[in-house]
Amino acid sequence: MPRLIQPLDTGDPLGPLPQEFAAIMRPELPSLIKEIGMEVTRAYPDYARLLNGPNGQTIRVGVEQSLSSFVDLVAEPSSSTTLRDDMCRRFGRFEAYEGRSMDTLQGAYRLGARIALRRAKKVGRSYNFSPTLMLSFADALFAYVDELESLSRQGYMEVQAQSDQQSEAMRRRLLHLILAGRPVPRTAISELCEQTGWALPEQVTLIAVRAPAGVDPADLARDVLADLGDPQPHLLVPGPMDDTRRQMLERALVGARAVIGLTVPTAFASDSIRWARRVVELIDSGVIDDTPLVPCEDHLITLWLLSDPALLDQLARRELAPVSGISSTRRERLVETLRIWLDTRGTAAQMGELLDVHPQTVRYRMRNLESIFGEQLTDPRSRFSTEAVLRALQLRSRGEETIA
Repeated sequence: MPRLIQPLDTGDPLGPLPQEFAAIMRPELPSLIKEIGMEVTRAYPDYARLLNGPNGQTIRVGVEQSLSSFVDLVAEPSSSTTLRDDMCRRFGRFEAYEGRSMDTLQGAYRLGARIALRRAKKVGRSYNFSPTLMLSFADALFAYVDELESLSRQGYMEVQAQSDQQSEAMRRRLLHLILAGRPVPRTAISELCEQTGWALPEQVTLIAVRAPAGVDPADLARDVLADLGDPQPHLLVPGPMDDTRRQMLERALVGARAVIGLTVPTAFASDSIRWARRVVELIDSGVIDDTPLVPCEDHLITLWLLSDPALLDQLARRELAPVSGISSTRRERLVETLRIWLDTRGTAAQMGELLDVHPQTVRYRMRNLESIFGEQLTDPRSRFSTEAVLRALQLRSRGEETIA
C-alpha cells in the first residue's frame, strides 16, 4: 500500500512540498498537458486556432516548460527557471501582438491550475496524501501560477510600451505635418490619421506652452496631439476651446503657463501656433500681462500693431515726421497730448486730468499740434494711421519699461 506523504515541516500547514513529491508528479505530466490543452481550447476557442497555426508547436513547448519547471522546482528549489521565464514573457508579448488583454491568458493559466489540482486530488487518493499536503500543494501551485502571470505581464507591458512609443512618435509626426501646411501631401496626413486612429477635424486650436513644459499628458484628452519635448512645446486641440477643453487644459498644466491660439481651419494650423507663440514673446517682454492661460483672441490688436517691429519704425518715422525737428522734451509732451486726444477725443479739462496739466496748457498744445500736423489730423485716413502708430509705440514702450 502506498505510504502516506507528509509535508517536510508538519508544524506548518502550508509548508514546502517534499522533494520526493516530484517523482510522483512527473509521470503525470504528459497526460496532464494533454488534458489542460483540451480544456483550455474548449474554454478559449482563440487558443484552438493558435495551436493549429504556425505557432502551435511553440505554444505546446511553452506549456510543457511551465509544468515541467514546477516539478523541477519541487525536486530542486534552486533549479534554473530561465527558459520558463523567457517562454512566459513570450506568451505575454504574443497576447499583446494579437490585440488581446491579459484576461484571456490569465484565465487559461488559472484553468490549467484547477485541472492540475483536480489531477493531484485523484493521485492523492492513490497515495493517501494527507489533507495538509494537499493544502500545501494547492498553495504552491497557485503561487506558481501568480508567478507565471507576472512574467507574462512583463512581456505584455514591454510590447505595449513599445507600441505606445511608436504611436506617440507617429502622432508627433502627424502634428508636425499639420503644422507644416502646404505643400505637404494630404495623403501623407491621411495615412498617419489612419495608422494612429486620429480623426482629422475641420478646425483646430493650437496651444503654445511656455517652457518648461509642466504638462501632465495623462490629463490630456486622447485626441489632443502634443509635442512637449520641442524647444517650443505645443498642443493641438481638435475643434474650438470650449469650457470642457479649457478645464482639461487647466488640469494638465502643472505649474506651467500657456497661450491659447485662435481656432482656425486645420489647413491654417501653422497660423494659430505662430500667433500664440508671438503672444508668448509679448508676455515675456512685458507687453501683455502674464496669467496661467492667455487667450490669443484677447490680444489681436496688440498682435497686429506689433507684428512687424521694423515696419513700425518706418511708420513712426513717417507719421511723426512733423515733430522730428522739435527738441525731445517738447516732442514727447506734444506726442503724449496727441495720443490722449486721439484716444479720448475729450475736452481740455478731461485731457488735463489724464495728463496732469492745466486745461489751458492742453489748449495751447492742441493749437501747436494743429499747426504742426495740419490736415494729418483732419483727414480720417491720415488720422487713423497716426493713431495706430501711437498705440503701437505705447505698447512697445510698456515692454521696454518692464525689461528695464
